[in-house]
Order: sequence, then C-alpha cells, then structure tokens
Amino acid sequence: MNVFLKKTLAVIFAVLIAISACVLVSAESNKEVTVLFTHDLHSHFLPSKDEDGGEFGGYARLMTAINEQKKKYPDAILVDGGDFSMGSLFQTCFSTDALELRMMGLMGYDVTVFGNHEFDYLPEGLASMLNSAVESKDPLPQIVNANYLPPKEGEDGYNAEITKAFENYGVKRYILVERGGVCFAIFGLFGTDSDDCAPNSGMKFESPAEISKEVIAEATAESKEKYGKEPVVICLSHSGTKDGQGEDYDLAQNVDGIDLIVSGHTHTSLEEPIEVNDTHIVSAAEYGKYLGVVNMSFDGSSADVVDYELIKIDENVAEDKQIASKVAEYKAYVDENYLAQYGASFDEVLLDNPYKFDSVDEVYATQHDSTLGNLFADAYKWAAEKATGETIDVALTATGVIRETIPLGNVTVSDVFNAASLGVGTEGELVRVYLTGKDLRTALEVDASVQPLMKAAQLFFSGADYSFNTYRMIFNKVDSAYILRADGTKEAIDDNKVYSVVTGMYVGQMLGSVKEKSFGLLTITPMDKDGNALEADELVNHVIKDKNGRPLKEWNAISEYLKTMNGEMDKKYSEPDGRKTVYSSLAPWDMLRNPNLFTFIALAVILVIILIIVLVVRAIVRKIKRKKGLLPPKKSKKAKKNQD
Repeated sequence: MNVFLKKTLAVIFAVLIAISACVLVSAESNKEVTVLFTHDLHSHFLPSKDEDGGEFGGYARLMTAINEQKKKYPDAILVDGGDFSMGSLFQTCFSTDALELRMMGLMGYDVTVFGNHEFDYLPEGLASMLNSAVESKDPLPQIVNANYLPPKEGEDGYNAEITKAFENYGVKRYILVERGGVCFAIFGLFGTDSDDCAPNSGMKFESPAEISKEVIAEATAESKEKYGKEPVVICLSHSGTKDGQGEDYDLAQNVDGIDLIVSGHTHTSLEEPIEVNDTHIVSAAEYGKYLGVVNMSFDGSSADVVDYELIKIDENVAEDKQIASKVAEYKAYVDENYLAQYGASFDEVLLDNPYKFDSVDEVYATQHDSTLGNLFADAYKWAAEKATGETIDVALTATGVIRETIPLGNVTVSDVFNAASLGVGTEGELVRVYLTGKDLRTALEVDASVQPLMKAAQLFFSGADYSFNTYRMIFNKVDSAYILRADGTKEAIDDNKVYSVVTGMYVGQMLGSVKEKSFGLLTITPMDKDGNALEADELVNHVIKDKNGRPLKEWNAISEYLKTMNGEMDKKYSEPDGRKTVYSSLAPWDMLRNPNLFTFIALAVILVIILIIVLVVRAIVRKIKRKKGLLPPKKSKKAKKNQD
C-alpha cells in the first residue's frame, strides 16, 4: 500500500471518528422532556355517560393514567389548559370550597391557567374561590395568567377584592420549573373569544401575541441567569384551534420561541400535533376524555416532538382509590350542602330513557329540529308556568348552553345538571322577559341566519312553530312563524303584540347582544312587563322564583319536568315533532315567500346589476356591429355640430 493511500485512509478514519463523537455528544446533550396535559375538565370529577351508554372521564381513572405515565417518566410535568370548573354539581361549591383546585393539587397538577368559565361566578366569586383554596391548606397547582389580569389601582375597573385574591393565591404571569436537568418556562394566555365569553370578568385583556413576546424574553433571561440554561417554553392557552387553524395557530405563527402550546377552550381533540413556526400545538378534548402525553427532545435551545399520545379514559381504566375516596367525600358534601335544599340527591334516578338523544356534537353540527333542545325548552316553559301560575308564550334555549346529552337508561339528577350547568354568577337561573312580535321573529331569524356564522347560536323553542329555507337571503331565511299553543293551535305572530318569553340567564343576556353580533342589522330588545328596555345586568332582577322563593334553576326545571313522566321518557321525545322545519329550496315561491327589507334590498341590487350588465352588453354589441358595418358609424361631436 503506497504512502498516499495510507494517508487518505487515515484521514477518512479520523473524519468518521470525529463524526461519531459529535453524534454521541449530541445524543448525550439532548434531554427527553415529557408533558402530561388536560384542559376543559369542567368539574367532571365523576365519569360521564355517552349517548351510547358507555362512560368517559372521571378523575379517579384519570389519576391512574397519570400515575402510570409518571412511572415511565418520573420527571414529567402535569399541566392544564383552563376551564377546570363549571360543568357538574361539584361546581356548586366553587366559591365556598374551591373543590376543583384542591382536587387538582391532590392529583399533582403543577400548573393551570384560567378559562372563561372560571369567571362565571363574577370577580367576587372567583376571589372567594381563590381565597378558599388558600385557606384549605391543601396542595394547589400554580396558576399562570399573563394577559388577563385585574386593572391596577388607579385604572378603570380596579377591584381591590380580586386584586388581593390574585396576590394571596400567587397568580403569576409565568413560572420557571427545573426538572430532570431541564428548565421549563410556563406561561398562561387568555384568548380573544374567551374574553368575549366572559363579559363580566372585570379583567383587563391585553394582546396575547405582544404579551407572549414580552414574557418569553423575560422568562428566558431569568432562566439563563438562575439556571444557566435556556428553557423549554410552554404556553397554556385558553384560546383554541378550529379545523387546524384558530387563535393558537395564529399565535404560533406570529410569535417565535414557543416550543409547545397546550390549547384549550374549543374542546378540540388533536390526534397529531399542529406544527407551525417550530411550535407544536396539542389538544386532548374536554371533560377528561383523554390524558395527553407529549414526549419532546430538547437540544438546549429548541424542543421537537418525538412521540405523542392521547390516552383514552373510559370504563377500561381502573380507579385510583385515593382520588375515588376524595370524590365520594366531596359528592356527599354536595348532597348535604346544595341538593338537599331542593329535595334532590346526586344519584337520584328521575326516569328511564329508551330514546337516543342528539349528542352535543350533533346539536352543533347542523341546523335541525332537536329532541334534546326541544326537551329543555319545554321544561323551561312548564316550570315557569308552574312557578308563576301564568301562561308563558315562548321558552327557548341555545346550543351554546347545552353541555351534555340525556343518556340512555337511568337518567339521574347529576346527568341533568351536567347537561344544563352553564350560568353567569348562577347555576343557570331562568328569567322572564317580554319581546314584541317583531323581536320574537328576529329571534327566530337568529336561529336561521346567525347559526351558520356562530354554531352556539342555534336556538330551540317551546311555543313556536316556524320554518326556514337555508338558500334564502340572510336575515330573511324564515318564511313562516307562528305561536304554538298548548292545545296544538297556531296563531300568527303579531309584530306589535308583546309576548312573554322564558330563557336561561346566559341566553337572556346574549339576546341583547344580537345587534353587535349581526353587525347592527338585527336587534332584540328584552323588556320588563311595563315595556321598559332591559340591560343585560338588569336581568338578575327578573329571575323566576319557585314556590319557596328560591331562584328557578335550569337543571331543576328539567329534573322536575322529567319527574312528571312517571318513570319513563315521554314518547313524544322519541323523534322531532316538526316545530322547526329546516329545508333548502331554490324554487321561486320558496325563495320569495314573505320577503322582508333585506330581500327587497337584495332584489334591488340584483336588478341594478342586471341593468348594468344589459347596458354594457348592449354597448359592446353596438360597437361590434359598427365595426362590421351593420350600423352607421358613430358621429363625432364636431360632425353633429356641423350638421346642426
């Protein structure tokens, strides 16, 4: 072997050794990072029934899955993306006992963030909850919240009570956690839609993107100073994704340096992370249906997902005994301190249900007559008439406040509460207002025209019979509308007549915001019995009281209504009864039946466009004919003048 060949082989060998060494060093320097996550738990301590009779969720089962993952990954962190409250009977102790945060602390959650439903009991309720949590002396998760904080002293809306409660609990913009040789910078965000869904929060909303940039820079600098290393940056965002896009997608696209976004609010389940701008977005559905597990490789500056799993939490997962015992303790507490006043209990069976009702997803999916929505609206009308001794013309509810379906088989008080638990400062109290016939028609039009733009705005009525054509002009889709009386007779809605209307507090408050949501094109003005217009915050004075003087709750109205059915769901709820007819037709008589101003305007615009087209075509045709000599040439102005 000549000298040149020996030197060449030696160089190649040295290069291979160097490359191998670099690979080994790189492999040794990479750290494995594991994040366990949930979001939108909504007080679902207990398993829930699905529409097919199975079960999902439950904190005792969730705890088992968490423990199994922590055995595999001892340095895993456990986080939550907000809306940990509001959705089951355990929420009734939210302000006084903070059961949700205390349970999360017991389960080992490291960090959570506020969702919009944490503000349902208003700032005072949230302050009471935070203080109660601290006073319990139980372990608690850290709360991070960077862009949704109380106004400072001297600013509009300053509230000393909530400000002190935030300080007492130790709510921070971000925290640093070192585990397994890795530093985590975890911060919390509140989304734009979440802010819209919490109109009475009293918080100051700041741009998520701008605040994120500030927090990332500040947290990274602190991590380098304190630990001598860059952090893995995790954002707990109650903003959401939708169809692969949404607020959290925009956040990742516009903000550099976020390794992982745990995306709550929209109840999304992502089978694979969304990757954008070196950021991974993950979601694990609502109510503890899944435990999300993200394994990432961190090279000291950025983290990449190497494994991702959504662990299903159902009846096949064993219950953790400690958590099951604590849930049972809290359940007994709710029975004694809340349900007893209604003569009810958690597991009280109201009736047997042999009929499959819509799932919540199905209610959201399309515009249709729904047995689930009809049942709720009928219950509100029945309960209000019983409580007041007066005839109620119309009752309504909305998709956005229906949280779960009515399950097959035994239906309990707990099942009903889970389905109708939403309220603002209440557990869904019923209110009575008055609407003119014109505004009542507008409410029907909201169902027909606004629902395609906002799924939560689909309405379900008791006491109304109407139809709409999905192909008609927006804001004029309804082509027939009647009041449906108890004896089955129909009467035309009189625009100038005033009708009594019952709905939940949340939906009642939303009625007054129709103008804003429809770009000022539709208006609904709730009134009192004397015809005075009511602001949203005045509805609290129009809550219906039962015979004992207690506010009439939505869940209780449904429960009592079901009790009247003598142990089995009324057969009339086996299928829709036709009170709402949704159809699609391009037939002229269907398109133009009962037109309103919007249709006349549309027709006028169409006629103007047609006229312009005709004139343009006519001008083009004449020009072509002149070129071909079929028409005399157009005389110039000078020629016309000489002729004159």
